[in-house]
Amino acid sequence: MTGTTSRRRGRPPRAESADTRDRILGAAREEFSERGYEKTSVRGIAKAAGVDSALVHHYFGTKEQVFEAAIEVAFAPALDAPNALAEGPLEGVGERLTRFVLGVWENPTTRAPLLAILRSAVNNETAAAVFRRLVATQLLRRVAAQLDLPDAELRAELAAAQLVGAAMMRYVIKLEPLASADLEQIVARVAPVVQGHLTQP
Repeated sequence: MTGTTSRRRGRPPRAESADTRDRILGAAREEFSERGYEKTSVRGIAKAAGVDSALVHHYFGTKEQVFEAAIEVAFAPALDAPNALAEGPLEGVGERLTRFVLGVWENPTTRAPLLAILRSAVNNETAAAVFRRLVATQLLRRVAAQLDLPDAELRAELAAAQLVGAAMMRYVIKLEPLASADLEQIVARVAPVVQGHLTQP
């Protein structure tokens, strides 16, 4: 007997590992989106992914680490925002960044996971800490690095506050008339403020 029909004990093959990891991440995003951070459990994620909960711990660790991995994937489109700064002159950075960020929110595919992230962050301090860490290290510091100003981090945070606040009011709270306003009208109003935070003395 050659043993070709039996699987060697130990770690699964690399391709199968990647597939399992992706399946767990997908299930985690859905669970956090539907239930929020507090009501989501590692066991529930494992059940939704069709795996044992030990595998979730093996690939990601704690629920907080699963959440961080899940939102990093979901937040990935927004992490391209710093690239908008490099696509033209500094004089137009406010409009480019505003248009990019609100464009991510306007897209139903990218909006749904962002809504889930914000809702979890608003309702749970652990989720909020994960969200802050992700935004600070992978978004705001990259934006600040391109400004080359002594108070660049503060400027980047103020610009982000302006954009996140507008997104919260329009897409989460759905305050009228902002929720129904034309996107171009919003960009025209918000972009100069973002520009001011990033470049004005």
